[in-house]
Amino acid sequence: MSHSDLPSVRLRPEIVALPPYQQGKPAAPDAFKLSSNENPFAPLPGVIDAVNAQSAFNRYPDASALAVREKLAAKYGVSADGVHVGSGSVALLSQLILAAAGPGDEIIYSWRSFEAYPGLVTVSGATSVQVPNRADHGHDLPEMAAAITPRTRLVIVCSPNNPTSTIVTADEFDAFMAVVPADLLVVLDEAYIEFVTDPHAVTGTRLLSRYPNLVVLRTFSKAYGLAGLRVGYALGPVAILNAARSTAIPLSVTAQASAAAIASLDAEADLLERVRVIAERRDGMWQALTDQGWSIPAPQGNFIWLPTGEQTSDVAARLLEAGLVVRPFQPDGIRLSVGEEEAVDTLLRISAEIVQALPSAHPARRLG
Repeated sequence: MSHSDLPSVRLRPEIVALPPYQQGKPAAPDAFKLSSNENPFAPLPGVIDAVNAQSAFNRYPDASALAVREKLAAKYGVSADGVHVGSGSVALLSQLILAAAGPGDEIIYSWRSFEAYPGLVTVSGATSVQVPNRADHGHDLPEMAAAITPRTRLVIVCSPNNPTSTIVTADEFDAFMAVVPADLLVVLDEAYIEFVTDPHAVTGTRLLSRYPNLVVLRTFSKAYGLAGLRVGYALGPVAILNAARSTAIPLSVTAQASAAAIASLDAEADLLERVRVIAERRDGMWQALTDQGWSIPAPQGNFIWLPTGEQTSDVAARLLEAGLVVRPFQPDGIRLSVGEEEAVDTLLRISAEIVQALPSAHPARRLG
């Protein structure tokens, strides 16, 4: 940071040093945007009409998004107060972090995981404790449990993990919760849960009555295709959600977002069909990449992880030249969203060339 980039007023030095969140690059008109894990399908039937019907822009929305909470409460068999709605699941995570932790406290999460986690922890004043992923790019829950200290205030578990697309199994999660202190908040981030096809994966909504220290995060941004309207939800104990509500920016969920969420829930059959198509496309991409010689984890989100290591920037540049905008995480790998069907042929053509150019000992290249 140059001297000219420094603020002229006194600010928190850890915030000044914190890099802002970087959104996936926009795609040129002739390119495919595979960098933001967006749903390639248009909004579900009835959603646009529901949004357009909310035209009273001069009025504030319902601050608690009660209609959405009641709809979700009926879906999951909980009370309306056991649902908290916010402007995306990341906003809800921020609220939970602020409610649980401050200076001198610690928050544990796997790494690499969702890139917003470090920034959210820093903003709270707490300290990140990053536990390295296993060799298979999944969470090392025993090591995460071993990292818990009296200073730990919150643990984040991300399944499917963003960006590696790996899941935590139900057995792994139960074993983890068995050793976690009962007064330690555990947040299970399930932003991509709808795309999971592995029957062994954890499903947080089935565990809420079992663990009184568990909060589950979900979103309408991915499977439901509402990324541009920003609406997510948390499920968990009312007292914990009330603490999160106390830290929330009021009126952050618009009437249009609420209407779109309700209309999307009403179109569940169409949703499940789209999710099936994306999951099948994802599995086909993974199999084709594996057949080409890539060594990559079996994906369970709507994205695939290429562990390109130090070659990450070069590989991302090659993909961009071919018309594919992807999300590089130097020096670890590349997250590749499952987008339009037309993008698959382009991907597989260039990926076959790239993997053969990788050093034979590279972890992303499968030998034999």
